[in-house]
Amino acid sequence: METFAVLMEKLNNFVWGPPMMILLLGVGLFLTVGLRFISLTKIGYGFNQLFKKRDDNASQGEVSPFAALMTALSSTVGTGNIAGVAAAIAIGGPGAVFWMWVTAILGTATKFGEGVLAVRFREVDSNGNRVGGPMYYIKNGLGPKWLWLAGAFAFFGIIGSLSTGNAVQANSIADALKSAYNFDPRIVAIVLSLLVATVIIGGIKRIGAVASKLVPFMAIIYILAALFVIAANIGEVPAAFSLIFKGAFGMQGAGTGITIGLMMLAMQKGVARGLFSNEAGQGSAPIAHAAAQNDNPVNQGIIAMLGTIIDTLIICTITALVILTSGVMSNDCLANPAILELLESGTTPQGCEIGVPLTAAAFDSILVGFGEHIVTFCLCIFAFTTIIGWSYYGERCTAFIFKEKSIPIFRVFWVLAVFLSSFALSFETGEDNLVVATFWLIADSLTGLMAAPNLIAIILLSPVIFKLAKEYFQNNDPSEDSPEISSGK
Repeated sequence: METFAVLMEKLNNFVWGPPMMILLLGVGLFLTVGLRFISLTKIGYGFNQLFKKRDDNASQGEVSPFAALMTALSSTVGTGNIAGVAAAIAIGGPGAVFWMWVTAILGTATKFGEGVLAVRFREVDSNGNRVGGPMYYIKNGLGPKWLWLAGAFAFFGIIGSLSTGNAVQANSIADALKSAYNFDPRIVAIVLSLLVATVIIGGIKRIGAVASKLVPFMAIIYILAALFVIAANIGEVPAAFSLIFKGAFGMQGAGTGITIGLMMLAMQKGVARGLFSNEAGQGSAPIAHAAAQNDNPVNQGIIAMLGTIIDTLIICTITALVILTSGVMSNDCLANPAILELLESGTTPQGCEIGVPLTAAAFDSILVGFGEHIVTFCLCIFAFTTIIGWSYYGERCTAFIFKEKSIPIFRVFWVLAVFLSSFALSFETGEDNLVVATFWLIADSLTGLMAAPNLIAIILLSPVIFKLAKEYFQNNDPSEDSPEISSGK
């Protein structure tokens, strides 16, 4: 296991090296400036459009714009918000949170662009459903000579969905239930597999319906509990922000100067975790937004970008503050960039836990006797919705390469992967923390591989995004009665 963990760490360092970080942040900055900062100034307008009553039958699509966003959020609000933030802080230090913010702020423009392109270049499949995403806007927007790039995204999307959206989530559910209640992972594997199968067999409409109910409910419960913990430790909030800003620029150790290695580690883990959490630039969310009952690409793009605000700037930030204000993580671990080496040694120093145990301990420090249960319950629901949301992403990538007939086969493999990933915890390894760390390294690596083709396509299609946005906002905040912009169907 140690050898595999080292190999995954090397792969992760390669995928998330300077080129990827420059590409990810660069695309976000390029779109933010090119769109004249509307991805930041139109956030209020976006929420207005999200809750605006509209005649869904008047637009072509499979789910309402709200359901499309909830489906996208069901895939982003998951273990990344609870276990992922804790892992980023443990491995990259508190400074990773700052780079998560940067990724999110710039990611609003990226997510806006993805939503625009998803609806603009979507098409109708053989079953009469409207489908889209990076592979479709590459094919329909860039032309046949770029079909290889569309295929590359779909290929990485299939593999990434099975790991990021399936294995990591199912394993986290089994791990959380085993740690908190000593539930047998074999029983968890059976029950979870059956629940997932029941939902995904109904396709995007059932997934959207389930996500629309579960995501808002669980997000509210989690946020309220987290705010209570932060309020109890309100005096530690300034120190927490100090740790975040100092760590972002390599100043984690007290009395030390800037350490480039620490800064790069914080940036790497923060950017990777930010992308894993909100998926801005990854190319997964536009697959859900392409199914929206909305004929206006820019209108759906405005709604799409709200996912980044809700997911990272709100929920991930709250999780980080809970951990950093609670004092459950030792200062030695917060300033230690070699946390993986400690885990590989087979011993976990006190206060150096990562993932769910760290977040649960932070909640339980104030909500004694309840905090761990709240975290476990929320994580299981968030992870479950992530599994069903990502199943749609994976099946669309599969259908793009192998046609619609492959979808039933993919769903069988999906349920089987859920079962195996959660069942695997029934085998005691004695390296639980190393296993968790390795899972996150794999997920980070595959996330990066998915993002590259999508970000290249967004750059090449940016003139389309700028043109449609300019036309849409020519009258400040247009109403639904404004002239429609063709969705390109």
